[in-house]
Amino acid sequence: MSLSAPAVHRGIAVGAFSAALLFGSAAIAVADPPANCTAADLARTASGVSNATADYLFNHPDVNDFFTGLRGQDRDAMSANTQNYLDANPSVKADLQGIRQPLVDFKGRC
Repeated sequence: MSLSAPAVHRGIAVGAFSAALLFGSAAIAVADPPANCTAADLARTASGVSNATADYLFNHPDVNDFFTGLRGQDRDAMSANTQNYLDANPSVKADLQGIRQPLVDFKGRC
C-alpha cells in the first residue's frame, strides 16, 4: 500500500500541528505567574489604597465634603463634577493619584 504525496503532506502537517499544540501548551502551563499577583495580593493592595484614601479624606474635610456631595448624582454628572473639581485643585488630584498608584502598578504588573 503506497501513500500519495498529498496524503503524506497532510499527515506531516497534522503531526506538526499536534506537536505544536502539545508542546506549546506545555510551555504555557509551566510558565510562572508574575510575582505578587494573586487575589490575596490584589485584596491587600486595594485595602491599602482604600485605607490611605480614607485617611486622606478625614485629614482634608473640604475634599471629603466634595466627594460626599456627589452622592445621588447620575454617573455622567458625577464624572463631570469630579473632573472639574480635580482640574481646579491640582494638588488634590496629584495626592489622590499618588494614593492610587499601587493599584495602577498592580494592574501593570499583573
